[in-house]
This record gives sequence, structure tokens and C-alpha cells, in this order.
Amino acid sequence: MQAVVYHSDDIRAWEQRWFASQNSSLGLMQQAAWSIAQQFIELFKDRSINNIAVWCGQGNNAGDGYFIAGYLKQAGFHVEIFAAQLGESNDLHCAAQFAIEKKVQIHSNFDIKRIFDCHIDALFGIGLNRELNTNWQQAIRQFNKQSGLKVSIDIPSGLHANTGCALPCAIRADHTFTVLGLKAGLFTGHGKEYVGQVHLVNLIPIDEELKPLAYLTPTSIKLPKRLAFGHKGSYGHVLVVGGHEQMGGAVIMAAEAAFHAGAGKVTVICHQKHHQAILSRAPNIMLRDINALDEENIREILSQVDAVCFGMGLGRDDWAKQIYQQWFNLLNQSTHLETVLDADALWFLAKQPEKLGAHVYATPHPGEAATLLGSSTAQIENDRIAAIYALQHKYAGQWVLKGAGSLILEDNLYICTEGNAGMGTGGMGDVLAGMIASLKAQFHKAIALHEIVTLHAQAGDELAKQGMRGLQAYQMNEAITQIVN
Repeated sequence: MQAVVYHSDDIRAWEQRWFASQNSSLGLMQQAAWSIAQQFIELFKDRSINNIAVWCGQGNNAGDGYFIAGYLKQAGFHVEIFAAQLGESNDLHCAAQFAIEKKVQIHSNFDIKRIFDCHIDALFGIGLNRELNTNWQQAIRQFNKQSGLKVSIDIPSGLHANTGCALPCAIRADHTFTVLGLKAGLFTGHGKEYVGQVHLVNLIPIDEELKPLAYLTPTSIKLPKRLAFGHKGSYGHVLVVGGHEQMGGAVIMAAEAAFHAGAGKVTVICHQKHHQAILSRAPNIMLRDINALDEENIREILSQVDAVCFGMGLGRDDWAKQIYQQWFNLLNQSTHLETVLDADALWFLAKQPEKLGAHVYATPHPGEAATLLGSSTAQIENDRIAAIYALQHKYAGQWVLKGAGSLILEDNLYICTEGNAGMGTGGMGDVLAGMIASLKAQFHKAIALHEIVTLHAQAGDELAKQGMRGLQAYQMNEAITQIVN
């Protein structure tokens, strides 16, 4: 069963429906704190944690912190609370009184002068949607400077629960205990930089009104076995189209990735200048000169292949524009062909907007998404989920918004939780395009777009076992073969 991600507003509405059914908000706060304390004790039982500092803000998240402090004190830890002035909530005052009764020392500031083994962040919860003032920013930076284990309650303070943006700074946690349901901001945008390991604390039954925002991609993907009597025609024919006279590397990486992901045949159509280089790397790739084809030739070629990736290294000059116009409509109309649009094809799509068929997969990075939407990269990154929905609304088709916590919008929205910072290097998108075309050519609807994105991320993680710094896209091939088997 796939993990479900919710919008923070829907989680809070769910809470209110629970309270309206004669359930206590204070009781839920106590239940959350008790569950977190028990998970904390079990998770860190083999670590030398004796002294704990709990940092409390002024809202319900702080109430969780006061109760957690009391329960951990009761369990035998030395616990001290560092807190802002109490807010007006009765639940918060009850939580603070509980900590006092458990003889937890409470400091009315964040001036920590001793070393603690662990710091627990209960400053802000999922309701934060504004930029923090200077004092709170200072408190968060002070927290991050502390040594020892860092744990956040519900979400690292300062992180937007839905977008994963820091407002403008956030707690850098080693672990996050998130309550009731998973929030999108934990997994996309800058979220991965701050959350550490995420632990879900289930408390109340899900009701029918709570609708998913997204799903996390599955971590285990099994592809159908190869046929014992199969041949090269059994496993799909991939066509890679691009390769401007001055940019031959992208089509090579896409084509090699397609073969390593299991395609039976791969043809590259590019500038003839690159043919020798391609053959020297992969003599099993078939080649055609992109300048020697008319519409009749293209139609004939498209009738013989199963999937196409278009746009890698195409360029943006008049020659590239002519090639784009020659190919795009034919690809968009060929509904039997799984088609990947990437790189310069997306640039031309932005200049000449068209509705894409359901068989077309567009794979922009944030900069390309900004061009497609007439916005800025910063605006895309500030709300990646809104951006991918805007892309599909404007252009139709199916979409991958690449980046940390890649988003995939097909029948539903998916968030890829795998992959690593080492994959932020030129050519990774070309490799992904080749993998999508390859696996779609082999399996069509039997494999989902989000599953292919996950396999690409897993190949990157496999390669990163050698170290993330200096990782190169062309090195992905062996890892791809390993992951798809």
C-alpha cells in the first residue's frame, strides 16, 4: 500500500471533525505526546541520551513539547524546557502545568549554556505559513548550532508544511515525528534538507472526507521477467531525436540509458557529425541523419518504433526550430507512441504552446518549468506542487517536475522520496528521458511513470554508494542495469 500525503489544511480540518465528535483537543495532544515519547525511547534506546532540551514555542506544537518533556522526565531522562512566553490556549497551559508537576525545569528564554545530548524542536507546527520574524529566526539558528541529536515534532520549525520552503530558515532535524498524516513539505522542495528520517505517528481513524494530496512512490518495483523465447523485437524499439551539430552528448546518454534499461533496439536520429562518436561508444545503436529526412521518412520511422524521446541537445537556433516544427506535431498526433519531451523541446513548447496528448511525458527541471509557465525558477521552487498542476492545466499531457523530491503527475500526484544530491549534474535528465522511453517501449501501461522515475532515482542512489561528489550521468548505465534486474 502506497504512503499517502495530505495538505496541512485538510489535516487540520480532519482534527476539527474529530473534536466535533466530542473528542478532546487536550486528549489528542496528550496522546500525540505519549506516542512520540514512547517511539523516542524505543528508537534511541541504544544511544547515550541522558540530557534533553525541549524548545517550545507558543502554539499547539509547544503543547506537544511540554507533554513530551513531562513523559520523558517520567521515564528517567534529565529534561529541561526552553520556552517563549505561553500563548493563550488552555491546552497549552495544561501542558505546561503537566511539565511543572513532573518537575521539569522551565527556562523562559532560549539561552542555553550547557551541552545536551538531544534537542527537541516544538517551536512551530504545520500552521506556519508566513516568514518568521527576526527573533524566531535567531532562535532557529541557535537551535541548529547546538551539538547532539536534533528531533522535530510534526515538522521542522520554519518549514512550510505544504511546499517544503524554509521561511526563510528552518530547523535541521535528524529525525521528525510527524503526527496524524504525512505532509508534502517533508518530502519535496527543500524539505529533504531539513527533516532527516521521518516517523509517522498515527493517532485517530481516517475519515471519508480526508482526501489525499499525493502519494509517495513505492520503494520496491518489480518488472516482468524477460521471455525465455524473446528476441530484440520483443523488448521495444526506442527512438532518440536531437543532437544539434554542437551538442552530441545528450542523445548518447539517452540512448545508452535506454539500452541499459532493457530496450531491444535503439535508434538515434541526430546531426551526422556525431555518428562516429556514438558508434565508438555503443556500436549497437542504429543511426540516421536528421538532416536527410522529410515528412514521409519521419512517418515511416515512427511506424516502426514503440517510444520516442525528443529534444535532448536539439539547440534553440533556426535549425533547431525547423527540426522541432518538423517533428513535434507528428509526435503529438502519434497516440500509439510513448513520447518523452525534454530539454530544448520544452523550450520550443513554451514558445509555441500546444496541448499534449496523454501519451506525451514532459520532464522539465525547475528552470524549464519556469519558462513554460512564464515565471521564475524561484516561484516554481516556492510551490512545486502548484507548479506541476499549472503545467498540466496549461499543456495537458503527463509531467515530471525534476529536483529534490521529484513530482510526477499522471493519474494522481506522486512524490519520489529517493535520489540524492549527487544527481544534480549535467545529463541526468537525458538519462531519465532514455529510461522512460525504454521502459514504456517495453511495458507500456504495465509500468507507471512514477515507477520509472523511482528506478532512475534508485540507480542514482546505487551509484552514490561510491560517493556523491563527482558523480557523472554517463556512469549511471551499470547502475541502471542492476536496478532493473
